[in-house]
Amino acid sequence: MRGSLIFPFLAELYRLDTRTTAEVDPEGPLSSGFDPDFKESVVVGNFPLRHEHPPLRLPCQVEPELLEALRLTVSGNAPRSRLELLFHFKDLEREGLVDPISGEALLRPGDRLAALHDKTGALVQTIRTPPGLYAIEVRPLGFGLGRQRPRRNVLLVLFSDRSMAGSI
Repeated sequence: MRGSLIFPFLAELYRLDTRTTAEVDPEGPLSSGFDPDFKESVVVGNFPLRHEHPPLRLPCQVEPELLEALRLTVSGNAPRSRLELLFHFKDLEREGLVDPISGEALLRPGDRLAALHDKTGALVQTIRTPPGLYAIEVRPLGFGLGRQRPRRNVLLVLFSDRSMAGSI
C-alpha cells in the first residue's frame, strides 16, 4: 500500500528542456543558452533563453507557504511566493516521469508551475510569469511504505518566485 494524495489538484507544469536551451546560440560572447554551472537558462537583456517541454498536468497536493507576500524594494513591491506541491510516485510512474534506470524523478529544479486546476480540469489559479514560480527543490519523501515491498510514495517539489528587483 502506497497511500494517496489528500485533496488532490492538478498542477500544470512546464519542464525545462535543457538540451534545446543549450542548443541556442545567443549573440555575443555566450556559446549556449544554458549555463552549466548554475544549471539554468541564460538571461539576455530581460529575456531568458528558455525552452520548455510541452505542458503536462499532474495530480498533486498543494501546501501553500507564501503567496505574494509584501516585500519592498528600492524599485517598489516585489511580492514573494513559495508553494510546496506533493506528487505521488504512482502518478509520476504512470506519466513516464521516473527514470527506469536510476529511479530518479524527472521533475527537476528549474521546472515552472503555470497553473493549478481542480480534479475536473477547471482552472483554480494561474501563476503570473514574470515572476513565475520555479522548482527550487525536488526531494522524495515517504521511504519504506509497504510491508511486503517497501517503496517511496511522494515527491516534494518546492516552487519559489524569481526575484525581479533587489530587496532593501
